Amino acid sequence: MTGFLAGFCVAVLPLLAVGFWLGRRTARPRNSLGGLGTPVEHATFQTLHTATLAAPPLRAGLTEETARRSAKRLRTLLGTDALCLTDHESVLAWEGVAEHHRAEIMGRLAGPLETGRGEAFRLTCDIIDCPVRWAVVAPLTVDDRVHGALVACAPRESAVLVRAAGEVARWVSVQLELADLDQSRTRLIEAEIKALRAQISPHFIFNSLAVIASFVRTDPERARELLLEFADFTRYSFRRHGDFTTLADELHAIDHYLALVRARFGDRLSVTLQIAPEVLPVTLPFLCLQPLVENAVKHGLEGRTDKSHISITAQDAGAEALVVIEDDGVGMDPDVLRRILAGESSPSGGIGLSNVDERLRQVYGDDHGLVIETAVGAGMKITARLPKYQPGVHPDGGIPRD
Repeated sequence: MTGFLAGFCVAVLPLLAVGFWLGRRTARPRNSLGGLGTPVEHATFQTLHTATLAAPPLRAGLTEETARRSAKRLRTLLGTDALCLTDHESVLAWEGVAEHHRAEIMGRLAGPLETGRGEAFRLTCDIIDCPVRWAVVAPLTVDDRVHGALVACAPRESAVLVRAAGEVARWVSVQLELADLDQSRTRLIEAEIKALRAQISPHFIFNSLAVIASFVRTDPERARELLLEFADFTRYSFRRHGDFTTLADELHAIDHYLALVRARFGDRLSVTLQIAPEVLPVTLPFLCLQPLVENAVKHGLEGRTDKSHISITAQDAGAEALVVIEDDGVGMDPDVLRRILAGESSPSGGIGLSNVDERLRQVYGDDHGLVIETAVGAGMKITARLPKYQPGVHPDGGIPRD
């Protein structure tokens, strides 16, 4: 919470300062504001509203498209005649008048982009009625690395504009830092999905193909059905799009997986499913439940010659879907389980447990990690709480556009 408050202050306080400046600059009689309060309060509200509109594009990083979509809002924040956003190589977007100064401005940015320090300089122009004569450069930095610059152009030199441009550039830098964190999070999730795919047991693939082969001569139709189950399961597991899926699709893949397992173990394994239809559209991280079922199969049958039972339930719990996977197998020492969830290697099991637990915490927060009840000889019960609605979590893995 302390980190959140600190981030909030860093993101908002510069804008409040700009809003106060605009309020002092554009003060009008109270009765002209439509009941929104004093001129300063009105300007602060307008500043925050404009910033809210400018933020979404910047959360996707600094590109020509995001710069173009945010430049107009940023120029409104500063009230300047012209504003541009640049990277190290070129002007990404120009908003306002006097666009003929592009080349001159880029030629003067070497120093600020290298040092990370802002500066103001006079523009040279042969056009008599050109409305801008000064440029204020404010570098955009993320983790002490300069990504580009915000340049505000005005008719005359202004110390107030220098300060205001610096504050807005600082706010833009915060948005770019959040974008960088989002991208890092996405890369991490993608890496973890790849790691999880790599953990799909080669023994499972070998055994599935061996079972299918055993039916080729004795029961060709059964072999064909199992081959289709295997193809559908592998196609889902190695799909290339989206970090998220629906509970319905994940359960469908689990059904393919269990069909192959039943073909191998026959009557030794029984599975019951109790799924509430209303939770089927709930979105969850891709390949999130299948590893838990695989873990239940492994520990349910490991070291046993008698029958094993696995139950899978998904219930509606108000704002959440409650998914429980339980087996009556050998269980696990709680200390060993803690080491697995902490990311320590374990040669004896925990297929995908730490991976799934970490991904759930990253997406939904630490209070949505796996809840696991187990003891040696007592089986294992795994509970996952999936929020029905979570910002940024969509079945296609995409981010909604404004």
